[in-house]
Amino acid sequence: MVIGAGKETCVERKVNYVLEVDGEFIIEHVPARVCLETGERLFAPETVERLQQMIWQRKKPSRKVEMFEFTG
Repeated sequence: MVIGAGKETCVERKVNYVLEVDGEFIIEHVPARVCLETGERLFAPETVERLQQMIWQRKKPSRKVEMFEFTG
């Protein structure tokens, strides 16, 4: 993403990808370009294809974590 006079505002980062499929589905360490101004995450087409494969295959997770619900 380029904003203004050619100023680059995105950086390469590893992010968590969260998708709700029968509850919570999280994939860690996904490569993305993240906009420093808006927080928008941009994924390469190859990354999106790999995410879709992982979700459709429903492989056993590498680890499980406890989930807490935020209550007021």
